[in-house]
Amino acid sequence: MTIRKLFIANRAEIALRITRTAQRMGIETVVPWHEKDRHGPALKVADETVELHGEPPVSAWLNGPALIRAALQSGCDAIHPGYGFLSENAGFAQAVADAGLTFVGPSAEAIRLMGDKITARRFAQLHDVPVTPSADEADAPESFAQRAAEVGFPLLVKGAAGGGGKGMQIVRSAEALAQAITVARAESERYFGDGRLLAERFVEQPRHIEVQVFGDSHGQVIHLGERECSIQRRFQKLIEESPAPTLAPELRQRICDAAVRLASAAGYVNAGTVECIVSPGGEFFFLEMNTRLQVEHPVTEMVTGLDLVEWQLRVAQGEPLPLKQEQVRWHGSAIECRVLAEDADAGFVPDTGQVLMLGEPQGPGIRFDNGVTQGAKVTADFDSMLAKLIAHAATRDLAIARLRQALRDTLMLGVTVNTDFLGRVLAHPAFQSGATDTGFLERHQAELRPREWTDDERRTLLAVAASASRESHQTDLPQVFAAMGAWRN
Repeated sequence: MTIRKLFIANRAEIALRITRTAQRMGIETVVPWHEKDRHGPALKVADETVELHGEPPVSAWLNGPALIRAALQSGCDAIHPGYGFLSENAGFAQAVADAGLTFVGPSAEAIRLMGDKITARRFAQLHDVPVTPSADEADAPESFAQRAAEVGFPLLVKGAAGGGGKGMQIVRSAEALAQAITVARAESERYFGDGRLLAERFVEQPRHIEVQVFGDSHGQVIHLGERECSIQRRFQKLIEESPAPTLAPELRQRICDAAVRLASAAGYVNAGTVECIVSPGGEFFFLEMNTRLQVEHPVTEMVTGLDLVEWQLRVAQGEPLPLKQEQVRWHGSAIECRVLAEDADAGFVPDTGQVLMLGEPQGPGIRFDNGVTQGAKVTADFDSMLAKLIAHAATRDLAIARLRQALRDTLMLGVTVNTDFLGRVLAHPAFQSGATDTGFLERHQAELRPREWTDDERRTLLAVAASASRESHQTDLPQVFAAMGAWRN
């Protein structure tokens, strides 16, 4: 089966990312949009666009029947779900197949098995992949709270469906359990339409390590290496990198082997990610499997030189994987930062506004996956991620240096973004030494605050600003320069 026209059931930077690869492969693209998101960058390059309707706006992207109708009316023969929204919804994947379209992702059966945290954990145990003690709502929801408490505290309560840190709550006492369950259920229902919960023993100061796996319909499953995603806030990743620093080679191999074993046992086809936590003592535990492309897939692309979206499309067409395991090569180090519309120095409070000026960073080894355009309005209707900034270099130290410079070169005026904060994280000695875990930001929060200016420094800055202002208004310039005003080329 050949994909000739692709419907991209997503928005922002991932819609643009998929569009570019599809068009390079000679595949026409259709990108939907909502009135609140009509300035998405993918809309400028897609072959066709189609408007979606729904309030709140996110409901438009969760309306599977409407998306499928739009794809059929546009003459598409395949749907790529991107990530988030319906990308891990087995019902949507099945409905796409039932409509005679190709779903660019795993089968509905694989999503039901591995995309659901409860069934995935049970499946992992059957195949000798270690998991933490847990309780779930699958069998006896009425006794869930009691069984969760019996697992012992601290606990991590989270939704059985979805991911991205949504619907997760750390519980450190029995008194806080009921409220955590209520909040986790509400968030899970809001973001994923599924309120079933899972509670597992929370491992203190773990590293978050995940493995990119790929399977085809010919029975081959391989991995493309691991990523470290330990720099997180509110269970959402901020910085990801590959390879994971300071990970012992023997442990790396065991984690990657377990990921391939799990995906192979599930008959997994297309892209997926097996996520684990690694304890300070070096034990690893299966966390979940994301049955889709990951936000952080660019770091794997940078170190392998592969296009994972191209692989997804080829596998969806029934082709075998382009490489065998022994043919995969890794080069250097890649690090990704998520550029978010938020004030990181005020408790990561989301911000809204209009992007009045946009300046994209450039340079050797720099990739900027941008989800906004100049003039676009950033609202509270969607996720706060605006772009992803990735740096690749021969060494981790050089990748960090390149990324820090690229963050300084990133300009988004009109909305508060977290680029300065990300730069401070990259500059922190603990990060540079690879001493990271999921508690990194909380533990180092005092050191990551912006530096306070002294009175002398403020006076100097004001003097420089005043001087610059006078220079920009001077009139004794040659006419050709005076006509140009303060801007010079």
